[in-house]
Amino acid sequence: MSTSGHALLLYCRAGFENECLAEASHLAHQAGLSGHGRIQPDAGFLRFQLQDALPWDEVARRLPWQDWVFPRQRIVLVARVDHLPAEDRVKPILDAVKQRGIKAGRVWFETADTNEAKELSSFLRSFAPHLERAFDKTGVMSKKPGAPTLHLFFEDSGSVEIGLSPADDAADWPMGIPRLRMPRAAPSRSTLKLAEAFLSLMTEREREASLRPGLRACDLGAAPGGWTLQLAERGLRVYAIDNGPIADSVLETGLVEHIRADGFTWRPPHKLDWMVCDMVEQPARVAALIGDWVASGRCRRSIFNLKLPMKKRFDEVQRCREILAGRLADTGQPWVLRMRHLYHDREEITAYLGPAA
Repeated sequence: MSTSGHALLLYCRAGFENECLAEASHLAHQAGLSGHGRIQPDAGFLRFQLQDALPWDEVARRLPWQDWVFPRQRIVLVARVDHLPAEDRVKPILDAVKQRGIKAGRVWFETADTNEAKELSSFLRSFAPHLERAFDKTGVMSKKPGAPTLHLFFEDSGSVEIGLSPADDAADWPMGIPRLRMPRAAPSRSTLKLAEAFLSLMTEREREASLRPGLRACDLGAAPGGWTLQLAERGLRVYAIDNGPIADSVLETGLVEHIRADGFTWRPPHKLDWMVCDMVEQPARVAALIGDWVASGRCRRSIFNLKLPMKKRFDEVQRCREILAGRLADTGQPWVLRMRHLYHDREEITAYLGPAA
């Protein structure tokens, strides 16, 4: 690894390495940094080498987690250890961590999310406890509030990348993958997209304020009702808008009114707290719809999916940002827009739009 500056390690869905590189280049330029990366197709991760010699936490501060869309996690690399001896892999890693004075609140053993990398899972399950005990004995682990997360990224059992992320400015799960339970009443796995969006795109304060029993919402393009169920299970009353059928398990919550209508033309009878939308349509058209709903006051908050084209995905995301910003500028109010390629997304990204705190 070059000594000119730290590198970023970005985990992503395999096949989205180009989008991670485009975004890393864009955000680095915005932050006054320079860097480069090399694509390994379908690797499930990207290394982006920065030329600027800055402390790791300053790199993280200039490239905050909430600004990223395509990575599942953003890590600042601080060391790499190669040629780990099979008879004692613990000592070289421990030495590298101690030499850099790292004090971590937690340690995560990680790989890329690919079929090839999954073969390392059994090795890590047996190896991790030995290194964790060594960290505990030598004072690497810290109980100090705000201590960073230590990431150990293995491409194979003989080498490891060592990185850090701020405790309060990164994805909350190893490899950026939340472990969510499928609701028993859910009619489709798409329900997990909205569940993940609530956790990934909103703060705890925002969730407490807006996902409360008695609030009102609508789900545009609701059938068969996976997103509607997520709202109803939190006690919200929901208009499910779709010409297609809604699953009986969703209607049986007693909080859902199914209205057979086109999600692009239906309008609510009164102002709503939420509008969610997972319609299959051109992303620019969906962005314009969401912007119109929020700017006109029909809803206060929205979570929505943008189905991306096969090419120029990053450019399309930027285009949708501009559409939303242009429409919301007319309101004169501050808004928060967060976008993420979630673990449960495929060829789409999910976005949250709501009032700034």
